[in-house]
Amino acid sequence: MFFNSLAFAIFLPIVFFLYWFVFNKNKSTQNALLIVASYYFYSCWDWRFLFLLVFSTFLDYYTGIQIEKGKSESSRKFWFWLSIIVNLGFLGVFKYYNFFASSFSELVSSAGFKASPILLNVILPVGISFYTFHGLSYVIDIYFKRIKAEYNFVDYSLFVSYFPLLVAGPIERATHLLPEIKVKREFDFEKAKEGICQIIWGLVKKIVIADTCAVYANAIFDNYNTVNSASLILGAVYFAFQIYGDFSGYSDIALGVSKLFGLDLLRNFNYPYFSRDIAEFWRRWHISLSSWFRDYLYIPLGGSKGGLWMKVRNTFIIFVVSGFWHGANWTYIVWGFINAVYFLPLLLSNSNRNNMDAIILKFNFDSAKVIFSILYTFSLICIAWVFFRAKTITDAVLYLKRIITNGEFSSQYLENERYNHELLLLIALFVLVEWYSRAKIEPLSGRYNILKIALAIVAIIAFGTYSDYKEFIYFQF
Repeated sequence: MFFNSLAFAIFLPIVFFLYWFVFNKNKSTQNALLIVASYYFYSCWDWRFLFLLVFSTFLDYYTGIQIEKGKSESSRKFWFWLSIIVNLGFLGVFKYYNFFASSFSELVSSAGFKASPILLNVILPVGISFYTFHGLSYVIDIYFKRIKAEYNFVDYSLFVSYFPLLVAGPIERATHLLPEIKVKREFDFEKAKEGICQIIWGLVKKIVIADTCAVYANAIFDNYNTVNSASLILGAVYFAFQIYGDFSGYSDIALGVSKLFGLDLLRNFNYPYFSRDIAEFWRRWHISLSSWFRDYLYIPLGGSKGGLWMKVRNTFIIFVVSGFWHGANWTYIVWGFINAVYFLPLLLSNSNRNNMDAIILKFNFDSAKVIFSILYTFSLICIAWVFFRAKTITDAVLYLKRIITNGEFSSQYLENERYNHELLLLIALFVLVEWYSRAKIEPLSGRYNILKIALAIVAIIAFGTYSDYKEFIYFQF
């Protein structure tokens, strides 16, 4: 069930009505309703993987209690590592086994030996990377005594399986979401209005921006060896806005839906393409994942407290692991490595936290430098996105090579639904709207909100009528 589907448009109002008008006696009945709704939501993809979600939930719930009750350090370590190994084991089997088996087979074949790897004919359970990380952070926090174990199975189950964040995040922490789940919620009309505005803006990002850009980006990437340099550059830009509109649009809808139920999720995007350097970009892009790797991998490895070698090593580890988290393909690993290379000069010069302030532009030289920094950073990001989008590393390298060697920058028409100039104008309008709204959660609230909401709905209907591109990119991760 997609957020941008008719099924969800029916599902959400029903759950909302039951939540506030039927199961509103106490938080326990509301939580139970949300669990049932979440399991139904998840089973709409493949009901068989619902058992995996339930098992993962029970595993971390039980091991969390055993870790807290453990009378000896060896007992606590046993339950801790049991949870870690089983969770990562499931993730490894479903997501990475075929990758490692195929890579090993290719390595052996290149050495002159025959290899016939045994591959698993299984599909990737949707959302497994996200709900696995929910459980891992919970167990890790209990082991290091940052939080107490949750003894209410219903409350913990909701924390793991809550449907707005279940399949594509944001990656929540028990320290943030569990306290909200454990208290009774009262309907807040203002928060509900904020939620509706955020849902609508998320749909604009997905349907109007991402799905439109996808048509052209797919055509260019699938035919990169036949188009000129100008079209290839536009293809990279279109994909940059496709993945931003797609993933941040999903996060906006998830946060907006949660506000309808009186729950606040972690913000996942903060206008990342207005970043002035790569470090700022990663503070604004997929914030919940970046902070997860910072707190549960980078800092435990020593963070930035050690010598220069340790800083460099830890930086490359978290970026490469972050790339590998996205998918079992060498292209994602290279994408992570490239971002580490981008980040390295900032780390070595100790300037990775320079751009922490809000962006304020005036008519002076400093503002021109800021604009140049934003455009330069966006260009670097687009180059990295080519590896993220390409099917193979070879395709990505040839794509970038052709931009340099082709040298033709004339307008080139590709046979698809959207013309070049129309799409460029649409992106320019989108950028302007976000720029003037960058101090807010989303652009639709504030002055003239009724007019802005009406225009947004018209755009969603107009573009949704002609678009059949429904899936969210991050469902595959």
